[in-house]
Amino acid sequence: MAERETLREVQMRLLARLRAAEGADVAVASWLAVECAGQRLLLPLAQAGEIFSWSGVQPVPHTQPWFLGVANLRGVLNGVIDLAVLLGSPQARTEQALAGCALLTLSALLEVNAALLVDRFIGLRGAQDFTEDEAPAPGSADWVGASRLDAQGARWQIIDLQTLARDAAFLNIGA
Repeated sequence: MAERETLREVQMRLLARLRAAEGADVAVASWLAVECAGQRLLLPLAQAGEIFSWSGVQPVPHTQPWFLGVANLRGVLNGVIDLAVLLGSPQARTEQALAGCALLTLSALLEVNAALLVDRFIGLRGAQDFTEDEAPAPGSADWVGASRLDAQGARWQIIDLQTLARDAAFLNIGA
C-alpha cells in the first residue's frame, strides 16, 4: 500500500525548502494540480485536506450518479464524489481503473466530510506557472472558477472547493 502523506506534511516540506533557499527567487504554491477525466484542474491548497490511495467505498443506494458511496478515512466516514462525473463526464470506471485513482478530502474547515476521486495528482502550482486567465464558461456551476493557461498553452480549470461544499445540489446526494 502506498504511503499516505498529509497535505500539512507536504506544506511543511515545502516550507523547509523555502527556508533553505533563503534569498533565492522562490515561488510559493497555492494550487494542487490534478487530472480528472482528461481535464487539468486546480484545487486551492487552503481548501484541500489529505490525500489517500483508493481503497474502495461502501455503495449507498438511491444517490446521484457522481456519489460513489462512503469510505472510512482515518476513522472518519467521508462521502466519496467522482469528480469526473460531477463535472459532466459520463465516465464509467472499472475496478482496475479505480485502483490507479486517489481520494482528496476537503479541508476540515469546510465542515463537509467528503472526498473527491481524482485520476492522478500532478503536483503543486503557483501564480507564476500561468500566463493568463479566462472567465468561466457561461452557465458553469458557481464552484467552477476561471481557467488559467500555462506557458505551454494548456488550460487549467479552477475548482472552488469552498463554494462546492456550500452548493445545494452537491449537498443533496439523493437521486
